[in-house]
Amino acid sequence: MHTHHGHDHSGHAHSHAPQDFGRAFVIGVGLNAAFLTVEAVFGFLANSTALIADAGHNLSDVLGLVVAWVAVVLARRAPTPRLTYGLRNASILAALINAILLLLAAGAIALEAVQRLANPEPVKSVTVIVVAAIGILINGFTAWLFMGGRDTDLNIRGAYLHMVADALVSVGVVIGGAIILFTGALWIDPLISLVIVAVIVWSTWGLLRESTAMSLAAVPARIDPAKVRAYLGERPGVAALHDLHIWPISTTETALTAHLVMPGGHPGDAFLSAIADELKHRFGIGHVTVQIDIDAAACVLASESAV
Repeated sequence: MHTHHGHDHSGHAHSHAPQDFGRAFVIGVGLNAAFLTVEAVFGFLANSTALIADAGHNLSDVLGLVVAWVAVVLARRAPTPRLTYGLRNASILAALINAILLLLAAGAIALEAVQRLANPEPVKSVTVIVVAAIGILINGFTAWLFMGGRDTDLNIRGAYLHMVADALVSVGVVIGGAIILFTGALWIDPLISLVIVAVIVWSTWGLLRESTAMSLAAVPARIDPAKVRAYLGERPGVAALHDLHIWPISTTETALTAHLVMPGGHPGDAFLSAIADELKHRFGIGHVTVQIDIDAAACVLASESAV
């Protein structure tokens, strides 16, 4: 069997290279850790379920930011003979953990809100409004710090969603406090909490679905595997292709391997370099390994059932 292997390193200048969000994590963790302490204290003083729930959710935010931060640091570790991609996939695990933390926080908030809805208690609405308004500013600012990476890095998107969700929680708490202040309707406080839970679950579901898929080495959602297959199959001299695999190395980097059947012989390194460059620019796939098969029948991986 005549096979040739091509791995083009020019494709490693990743168009989706991780940005440095170290400063954003320092600021975000510091601000939110300080605020959740203040919010929890005033939540108990004001006897507000919504405010305490917001503090609990903010705690999950801080934990989520720490997890995401650790993942960013680990992703920069150099590869080893055993960990050949380094710890880049730690960012995928962090995104999954963040989604789970958000849903756990939503469950805790829902449980407390249902219990309080059955037995409404007096709330110091002015305190609730002031503290929650501060929370809007802090969480909104922290979300802004991560806005630049939310579309290209699933891990950063997890941190961003944590902050946006908590800002929304604070908005709901302010609205609830204002309604209680003017109407005296105590059931508004836990009801607002339940609405907030629905918002958190809705915003987190996509993150959970995508991070779970990426942890199982599924093709990243932004890449259409059919288009990749079509592109490779249309290259000059390619009679067929098989053993195509596309998987995420991290939340920003993607790898591809494929066998191209070329009966006319090996096309040369320039051909492989051109494919790597095009896959990087068109699909955002930076790690490309292509094997050339002269005779597909001689390749044990030619069967569609082969993995």
